[in-house]
Amino acid sequence: MHLNKSTAAVHSGTHKDPETRGILTPVYTGTSYEYIDTDKSVYPRYFNTPNQDAVVKKLCALEHGEDGLVLSSGMAAVVAALLALLKKGDHAVFQGGIYGGTHHMVTAEFKGLGIDYTFTPGNAPAYFEAAIRPETKVIYIETPSNPLLELTDISAIVALAKKHGIITVIDNTFASPVNQNPIDLGIDVVLHSGTKYLGGHSDIICGAVIASREIMAAIRSRSVNLGGTLNAQTCALLERSLRTLVIRVERQNQNALTLAHYLEKNPAISKVNYPGLESHSDHTLALQQMSGFGGMLSFELKDLDIVSFQKNLHLIHPAMSLGGIESIICSPRMTSHAKISPEMRTAMGISDQLLRLSVGIEDVNDLIQDIQQAIEKTHQSSTIGSLAGS
Repeated sequence: MHLNKSTAAVHSGTHKDPETRGILTPVYTGTSYEYIDTDKSVYPRYFNTPNQDAVVKKLCALEHGEDGLVLSSGMAAVVAALLALLKKGDHAVFQGGIYGGTHHMVTAEFKGLGIDYTFTPGNAPAYFEAAIRPETKVIYIETPSNPLLELTDISAIVALAKKHGIITVIDNTFASPVNQNPIDLGIDVVLHSGTKYLGGHSDIICGAVIASREIMAAIRSRSVNLGGTLNAQTCALLERSLRTLVIRVERQNQNALTLAHYLEKNPAISKVNYPGLESHSDHTLALQQMSGFGGMLSFELKDLDIVSFQKNLHLIHPAMSLGGIESIICSPRMTSHAKISPEMRTAMGISDQLLRLSVGIEDVNDLIQDIQQAIEKTHQSSTIGSLAGS
């Protein structure tokens, strides 16, 4: 029976305990399981406990995948997938505008492993094709990108990869399974930082990989050796959160679109990055490959000090991470992309005035008022400071 996403989020994967007959998956805290007269050796590091299985089944239903893993962090998922798909002598093509942590991991670790890589200078398929070599085994994309919300044409990348026999990997964190299903478009491996939208409450850290059974067999084997397992309690919290994923993300979509229109008209803002805006360069592509525009946006303040502006916010938290029910704002220069050189950030289009906003589920009018009062207060302080200096 094929379920719609909102139904699948609630019902798929739930492990029914035959003794208690509870309607929710119990929390199996044990780390030791009997092995005689069973065809399955259960052990948390093998990623096969009931709590792990329940979450994976729900994620596969939402992402339309065959199999998956939940791991201890988003980066654990990234590393597990890439090290399973790449070996010494291989080459990978990475989209230039990706999550700073992934970018840093690749530049810090791959050379020592004998794996070569190329970062594309943009998102156009031609950049990826130009970077392909005979030894290229993986193309890695992230769409929408962090933090500029640029889109990559998933279908075009898939066609290019199939032409050359290359495996495609996507970080689908920003979109979430609610707004985008890359496997339906031909992507081989989908990654999530489950700390973000999947968890959704800013209280757990986890990651996820979803793919075909064949690809997941290789990733699972490598993951067992790397040891990035997820404990039963966190799995239970993640399963709880996934039950409300659709309703949360739909509200965040609505709020983000309203905020993007407000910011676009605000004279204190020089630029707004949100694929739901008709002014966005990739708006048409967003309509084609996304079912919702997401809860993430970024914008640049014209002349105001970004630190003072963030301090003057009352409801929106200046904090790291994203995807929670509360609105969070941060400076990529100071957080997600702090490990990237200023020159590289400039090349990536990340200005020092850029702020990334993860929109929550609050009343959107309260969020607009909070931003407006922070702009006015920061402007007043700047004016007073200028007058005092003169």
